[in-house]
Amino acid sequence: MLKGGMHRILGTMSGTSLDGVDAAVLMTDGVEIGGFGETAFRPFSDDERDVLRAALGTWPGSPLAEAAGEVVELAHAQLCAGFLGIDLMGFHGQTLAHEPGGRGTHQAGSGQVLAQALGWPVVSDFRSADVRLGGQGAPLAPFYHHALARFIGATDPLVFLNLGGVANVTWVDPGIPKPEHACLAFDCGPGNAPMDDAMRARSGARRDEGGALAARGNPDTGLLEAFSQHEFFRRIPPKSLDRAAPAPDVRGLSDADALATLAAATATGVALAFEHFPRPPAQMLVCGGGRHNKTLMAMIAAGSDCPVSPVEAAGLDGDMIEAQAFAYLAARVARGLPTSAPSTTGVAAPVGGGELNAP
Repeated sequence: MLKGGMHRILGTMSGTSLDGVDAAVLMTDGVEIGGFGETAFRPFSDDERDVLRAALGTWPGSPLAEAAGEVVELAHAQLCAGFLGIDLMGFHGQTLAHEPGGRGTHQAGSGQVLAQALGWPVVSDFRSADVRLGGQGAPLAPFYHHALARFIGATDPLVFLNLGGVANVTWVDPGIPKPEHACLAFDCGPGNAPMDDAMRARSGARRDEGGALAARGNPDTGLLEAFSQHEFFRRIPPKSLDRAAPAPDVRGLSDADALATLAAATATGVALAFEHFPRPPAQMLVCGGGRHNKTLMAMIAAGSDCPVSPVEAAGLDGDMIEAQAFAYLAARVARGLPTSAPSTTGVAAPVGGGELNAP
């Protein structure tokens, strides 16, 4: 167990976009944020990405899943070996399958292997306990978003929007001290994954840099209208999606119109999320890779009922918030504090997920 006081905790994240591994040091006691440390990124090679993509949808015991686990472990070990003075590490792993209410959730990579390789304790498997108790197992960053809102001195409710492979939102009231009573969080629709997949299929490019291609296209209003009627958007949160989130079928559109339509679909999911917030937020702060897509950000701002800014406007690092979140959650696991709650994942009661692996 972690003693009181601030500790240097390393958090890692490899998300559904399959771009690579983020790592970030956070000074925290699992309640307050004491400061931010070093960060690093290790991209997956094309071959590694192919292994991971082939394993999507697989479960433990599958040869494809085992191969993916080896890729994830190697990438994390190589990246994290460059950090010094680490007290604890939070390792999310790579989500291959996520079926709350069904088979459960599966993140590739072993926390025990990394603890042995790196020589410090590692918290892993953050989602399974939540799913076992009836939760969605996602999103898990909300308690950290609450800590961030208090760290930046916010007083009114605000929303954190994460634009990763899937888009998710956290509505936070920083005036309420305990995160389990102060957050509403849910996946709100597709994020970057459909746009990235379309670019890869059509041109071999990894992404639509800056939204340049989408900016030249016109969204298909008929496809978007049908997309907005998907039952997921009417479902009461908390709710979650995997990488195969609903998205318009753009195969019949030109490249520019396809990317514009997919960007508009992400913005539509964000706009529909406002129907579920307990009170109107004073602002929306955006993190994740999608905030670099200028076309997408303009669409989100046009459809939102509050100012929309990248989190850098509040002095935060939007590329590393999810990695920092798993450092924060690791501290909470080590101190026996909850990491999710009914209002963030739909779990029956506040629960502390995660398995502590000693070296």
